Amino acid sequence: MRKTLLAAVAAAALMLPGAAWAQGGTIKIGILVALEGAFAAGGQDGVRNVELALKEVNNTIAGKKVEIVVAPTDTKPDTTVRMARKLVEQDKVDFIIGPLSGSEGIAMRDFAKTIPDKVVINGISGALETTWVDPAPNFYRFNLDGSQWGYGLGTYAVKTKGWKRVATIAADYSFGYTNFMGFAVDFCKAGGDIVQRFWQPLGQADFGAIIAQLPDNVDAIYLGLGGTDAINFLNQYQQAGEKTRLIGGTIMADQTVLTARGRAKDALKGTPTSGPFAADNTDPAWTSYVKRYQEAFPANQRFPTPSLFGLGYYVATQAAIKALEAAGGDVSGNQAKFKDALNKLQLDSPVGKITINENRQATGTVFINEVVDGPDGNLTSKMVGRADNVTQTLGMTPEQFRALGLPSRNVVDCAKLRAGG
Repeated sequence: MRKTLLAAVAAAALMLPGAAWAQGGTIKIGILVALEGAFAAGGQDGVRNVELALKEVNNTIAGKKVEIVVAPTDTKPDTTVRMARKLVEQDKVDFIIGPLSGSEGIAMRDFAKTIPDKVVINGISGALETTWVDPAPNFYRFNLDGSQWGYGLGTYAVKTKGWKRVATIAADYSFGYTNFMGFAVDFCKAGGDIVQRFWQPLGQADFGAIIAQLPDNVDAIYLGLGGTDAINFLNQYQQAGEKTRLIGGTIMADQTVLTARGRAKDALKGTPTSGPFAADNTDPAWTSYVKRYQEAFPANQRFPTPSLFGLGYYVATQAAIKALEAAGGDVSGNQAKFKDALNKLQLDSPVGKITINENRQATGTVFINEVVDGPDGNLTSKMVGRADNVTQTLGMTPEQFRALGLPSRNVVDCAKLRAGG
């Protein structure tokens, strides 16, 4: 049944406005994106934003028409690799944009090494290991990783909100660990203490056992969940009568959660969070992008503003366009001209200038936000701070950062971090 659904979505996706079956002088792009599972709504916004970026160049790059082939995944690494292989071997794409979720990204790092003549540009997956541990020379990530997205939020919680003791609940997989790690490093450095940690498998809907164990002697609860997982938790949290303040991981306060139906999300009001954008950012690059997004799709077929997932796929497509223009559309051979252009690219994106390091990993801005009521009846967020030029090592030397250990259930140890060990 699931395979039938995925196949049907893939077939429908080939009819998207950006697609045109191969003619001479075309560039074929494979879009690897989760369209089933907890992040399906975000994946759909990812596809919309690929369409938007290509529409802005009239579906033409360096004089060549662009064709896209969408390969739907369900966030599971084995599905992702299988669909990526189909894109390369059967659909004969020139390069791939994707994937969406953390564990998918690690799997695609390894798969990229088996196709050294093809570029892979990350969609929005945010696991640290994807570009930090034995990175693939043909895998590029123009979005910050989950650890970077969490940085700055801990200092805001301690210094501005006065919350020094927290319990944490996060998704029990690579991105959940990574996003939590960035928050924890910053929170611990600012003087905070993590009293208790809970981990929930991705897509497991029952949070009753965790809610029953939440400690009372904390200032707030860090919630590192997203998509339907976050919505399920908020419903059960409110039904249980819990009222402890929340701190949101990056994907918790995304449009996919803030625009969900029902009152459960009202528990998010006043929640600080951090990530790659601020919905109320007044920078012309952002406001212009939001306007183009809103004008490109009917209101009932999009979010009020682009989601985190949509933004990631837009920026990835934007990077591909700029690099291909610089390379004259040349994707021949081992794509040396394309890779060289990507390596040199300094991208002026809707969220500011993005550069990449020697691991082909982005450095950029993290926005600190608080959830508030929006004018349309949905929740939205307001910017309360930002951290610029956030590096992959969170301002530490590579040696200091490596000493923390890789993202896991036990990283970071607050006492050890503050002691400098």
